[in-house]
Amino acid sequence: MINEEITLKKLQVFLAFMRLHNLTKVAEELGQSTVSVHRALHTLEEGLHCPLFRREGRSLAALPAAFVFAKHAQRAVEETEEGIRKAREMAGVGSAKMKIGSLYSLTLGCIPQLIMGVKLRRPELQIDLVLGSNQELLLSLKEGRLDAIVVGLQAPLDDPQLLAVPLFQDEVRLAAPLGSPYAGREHVDLRELRSEKFITLAGGFVTSASFDHAFEQAGYVPETIMRVGDIFSLMNLVGSGMGYSLLPGRVAGFSGRIDLIPLDARYSSQQAITLLLLRSRERDPNLLALAAECRMYGTRKH
Repeated sequence: MINEEITLKKLQVFLAFMRLHNLTKVAEELGQSTVSVHRALHTLEEGLHCPLFRREGRSLAALPAAFVFAKHAQRAVEETEEGIRKAREMAGVGSAKMKIGSLYSLTLGCIPQLIMGVKLRRPELQIDLVLGSNQELLLSLKEGRLDAIVVGLQAPLDDPQLLAVPLFQDEVRLAAPLGSPYAGREHVDLRELRSEKFITLAGGFVTSASFDHAFEQAGYVPETIMRVGDIFSLMNLVGSGMGYSLLPGRVAGFSGRIDLIPLDARYSSQQAITLLLLRSRERDPNLLALAAECRMYGTRKH
């Protein structure tokens, strides 16, 4: 059992002394009197039943036991502070920082607008942006490494842990190099491309799932010569004439070297761009601001 004389406040005083090695400087830093600092250190020793310091005139010198204890005390204080932060977030008390996850393909228009909108609502908020695949981002959200994610969904997500805020629907199209035989068409029948070579994204991305879904509708498996890990590389490869792909319409502004041609309605594949966050965090003021911006963005899109 931990002695009642051992408190987090005393640990903070102790750690400050181990860093500054001077009672007066510790008192100034913590806004306490020198007497209070000395009393905290003395009663901490009593609670530990172990000497931590020896007197050298009016000063204290740390004993080896103090250095050993400091390592563990530091971890205890840091873990407690982290626990307080997470508990406050879970209870809906916002922090000064928010981590948002997103797809690479949303960084041209959607994500910058959302971030600017949230910053107008909460100027003091620091926002970190993490980019990745649907699979990576969803895992990070559930593990608490991200506060919210904006991703594309092929179908409604049936997960009671998550709250979904829809933004807009995006249509998947044929991505072809400029001047291809399919240029200028109002729509293209995927069955005409049986002899063509294709490039697509690696598994875990919503666009990879859209690719597979569209060709299932077309009734064949295309010749896929390469799978890449990001959408920018994919567009560059298509633009250089290495093959065709299927890409969402939102990437049109990323490259002037490719055509995005609508698919025949029989092979239609839609992506629902959606904000996801944990239901347990829906009262967090930062996430409320983000959700509000997402709803406004969705209204403008419609």
